[in-house]
Amino acid sequence: MNLRPEEWDALLLSLKVSVWAVVISLPLALLVAWLLARREFPGKALLSALVHLPLVLPPVVTGYLLLLAFGRNGVFGKVLADWGITLAFHWTGAALAAAIMGFPLVVRAIRLAIEAVDPKLEQAAETLGAGRLHVFALVTLPLILPGILAGVVLGFAKAMGEFGATITFVANIPGQTQTLPSAIYALLQVPGGEAAALRLGILSLVVAIGAVLLSEWLARRVAERIGRK
Repeated sequence: MNLRPEEWDALLLSLKVSVWAVVISLPLALLVAWLLARREFPGKALLSALVHLPLVLPPVVTGYLLLLAFGRNGVFGKVLADWGITLAFHWTGAALAAAIMGFPLVVRAIRLAIEAVDPKLEQAAETLGAGRLHVFALVTLPLILPGILAGVVLGFAKAMGEFGATITFVANIPGQTQTLPSAIYALLQVPGGEAAALRLGILSLVVAIGAVLLSEWLARRVAERIGRK
């Protein structure tokens, strides 16, 4: 498949944004999933609702809220600008938008994995003197690795396909913020751009299938390793 330089730019930027979106969201998703799965506290239902909010809000609304908060004149945008950090109309903003949109999927996959772990295993480790962090690191974490991998793939796939929040927050600047979805959108607005848009669409499909196959392979390897212990 012969791609033009600007198409390569869109592909590489999409991969970069998707990887960073997962890196940004995974640690917090792991913490939130553990809280929702293992702890009872006031406001738990509210936290769950906030986590899933990006799934029900129109992506454009999410992007607009990000623009209000992290734009050059936004509440957080001004502070970050003083530190030399730019998010609006920059690829870092695209990573943030993609991370937020995929966050509920990552949390749900990890939460289901944690809920599938028998709490008695964790309690047994605690009775032997292990602290909570040790129990999580040595008992819970190895057992939920397949769920974490599933969450990573879901977050990555969502980031690869994210369009509404991204284009609202960082626009569609070729070579800077133009990801595969926004490149496809731009091509469809140009007469004769359908062939190139189809080519990028097929490329997106190949990347998504590759990510899923890699996830399945890694999950099987992890399950086999756990089974041998």
